[in-house]
Amino acid sequence: MAKPEFFITPGYGERLLELLHYAQAVKIGNRVEISGQGGWNDDLEIPDTLEDEIAQAFRNVERTLATAGAGWEHVVHVNSYHVGGFPPEVNATMARLYRHYMPNHAPIWTQLGVAALGLPTMRIEIRVTAILP
Repeated sequence: MAKPEFFITPGYGERLLELLHYAQAVKIGNRVEISGQGGWNDDLEIPDTLEDEIAQAFRNVERTLATAGAGWEHVVHVNSYHVGGFPPEVNATMARLYRHYMPNHAPIWTQLGVAALGLPTMRIEIRVTAILP
């Protein structure tokens, strides 16, 4: 078995490592797993609108995948965690961003409603698995 290699996303990942002592991604062989990514900026601030928060979470997934040498084109599985249920803008925004970031394939997706996430103002968290060629 390949030895796990851990990655810290520059910016918010360094801050979360210091505060909570966890890595943002791990690569084992050709498989990359990432921690759940919220819609935060490098100061761990969350946008006011749900659509902006989801879009930022997708950008954070992209940043974190890049630290491990992967990208959205390698994503095969998405878990998304949602506070506040599933108003229409959730699925509309998620589907629009899937088509933008993964125009050539559709991943498998598990969507869960939860009571709370790691930061009090978070409404979404996205975790993915990627397989490198």
